[in-house]
Amino acid sequence: MESLIQSAKSLFNVHLTSHQVVALINYEKELLEWNQKFNLTAIRDVESIRVKHFLDSYSCVLAWKAKTPLRLIDVGTGAGFPSLPLKIIYPNMQVTLVESVGKKVTFCQHIVNTLGLENVEVIKTRAEDIGQDKKHRESYDYAVARAVANLNVLSEYLLPLVKIGGNVLAQKGETAHAEAQSAEQAIKLLGGKLKQIIPVQLPSVADERFLVLIDKVHATPANYPRKAGIPSKTPL
Repeated sequence: MESLIQSAKSLFNVHLTSHQVVALINYEKELLEWNQKFNLTAIRDVESIRVKHFLDSYSCVLAWKAKTPLRLIDVGTGAGFPSLPLKIIYPNMQVTLVESVGKKVTFCQHIVNTLGLENVEVIKTRAEDIGQDKKHRESYDYAVARAVANLNVLSEYLLPLVKIGGNVLAQKGETAHAEAQSAEQAIKLLGGKLKQIIPVQLPSVADERFLVLIDKVHATPANYPRKAGIPSKTPL
């Protein structure tokens, strides 16, 4: 755990307290146990969980620096990444997790209960449906997603959820720049504007990683997101 603590601090200026470290250890333990039964994530060893799940989640801090979001929604969260590790370091942040796979929803709720996290809502639904829900639409400071879809599709999932002045944050691999370029029209149509692409370094990970940051500058037209399944079949 010592290398995780050091890396979080040196790479992302995240200073983990002993209480937060205990929470991460418990999270890791539950993930390893549940993974044997339910196949929640392909990452199965302790070291990889710490780097490719926990540290990777903390890389999001590079996007907002000292201006922590008050309300964050994580779409296609899987086993809770990046939002639950972020919630552990920002206890006051209101977090909504969106996931359509039942076993992953059950696991995330179990982690929330096990760690006693407050102001966390785990919702079993699709991104297209929650984007049209008045309770959630245009009400978040940040909408984040990791490895969910191509950016032109992802923009249609995330931008409707963010209020004007808020941001979309997509965690991407080496295709980040190409995706951002081809999604330019979709982003504009949905009320967004590409702000920057931030490179991310993770210890002993050779793959290139980036944070694609999009500003929400206008309201999203009411007909977006389209019905479930359509954005991925016919991307904007």
